[in-house]
Amino acid sequence: MQSGALIEKEQKRVGGRSISDLCDLAASGLGPMLDPEKEIFCDIYNRTVIGMVRERLSPRYTMMTLLGLHRYEQSGRRSPVAISTVLEALLCDTNWINSAGDLGLLLWTCAELTPKRVPEVYEKVGAQSALARFSDARRGHTMEVAWFLTGLANCHLSGSSNLPGLSEQIATARQILERNCGRSGVYGHLSQDKSVGGYLRGRIGSFADQVYPTIAFSRLSQAIDDGKAREMALRTAERMCELQGALGEWCWHYDSVTGRVVSRYPVYSVHQHAMGPMMMFAASEATGRDFNDAIYKGLAWISGDNEMQRDFVEPSLGLVWRCIYLDSMDAYTDAARRFFQLRSGPADVRQLKVRYECRPYELGWLLYAFAGR
Repeated sequence: MQSGALIEKEQKRVGGRSISDLCDLAASGLGPMLDPEKEIFCDIYNRTVIGMVRERLSPRYTMMTLLGLHRYEQSGRRSPVAISTVLEALLCDTNWINSAGDLGLLLWTCAELTPKRVPEVYEKVGAQSALARFSDARRGHTMEVAWFLTGLANCHLSGSSNLPGLSEQIATARQILERNCGRSGVYGHLSQDKSVGGYLRGRIGSFADQVYPTIAFSRLSQAIDDGKAREMALRTAERMCELQGALGEWCWHYDSVTGRVVSRYPVYSVHQHAMGPMMMFAASEATGRDFNDAIYKGLAWISGDNEMQRDFVEPSLGLVWRCIYLDSMDAYTDAARRFFQLRSGPADVRQLKVRYECRPYELGWLLYAFAGR
């Protein structure tokens, strides 16, 4: 139960909207994003001259959305879509799985939505060999390996701790993530190789590359009572709080070697209202550390406490517009100046633009972070 002080803070931080209001808005916006024939959520929900249009389908975003809607229903609300029907569509034919990350997301989803089916699904998708089979795992992609580790940890937490190869896959996945993490707690995007591109991609990580390993190690610490996993989660969460911008923004790219921000833009709404809070709540639950100040400071960004001083919430559509961004050349110039520590703080507001689209996972993760809190 929230204290009166936290509820008061929540109202102040979200432009007068309560967290419950924001969750109801997100749930209402998800209905039109579902393809009614395929029972799969779209990839992008884009504003066009003829109105909002669904583009492509995304099983990955569907899983994330289901996790959020499940929490929304657990909080006593009603999902705008039939969760079990959509999940069954994903499980009926799993040929869409082409990465260890997607496989991990499916285990994560099943562990929370239908834990009794975890052993069946684990065997069906060949989870015990995923890290060797899929290229994202072999190349050590931080985000996808973190999804996989979270899925494995949630299998443990759901009561399926004796699955074949589970402990070995956990050990390998955590080793990959530990290697990708710099001394400051900042992760690169993937495991480094000898090429110039491999070196840079291994050194520079996105905000997502910080969020998902923190969640994975938080869950793992709870699943197997592992102190090192708990320390990994806490170190990254604390470093991200140190690097949070003055407006509460979670920046886009980070240097795992220096532990600094190297690219501020785009600033994504989903980082502010969902992924940042998800990371901090997970670390808090695993370690007992209070990250509420960072959570609500970041959340206020979407309601006007941002560079453009505009509200990114669109109540009429039940969505939050995607991001503030710079055009390509301006973005490269801005990133280069930040890399060499020649610039800090916001860019010139006259250069900034709004991307008028939303993706279902953005609202799904909002629900996952806040429904029932």
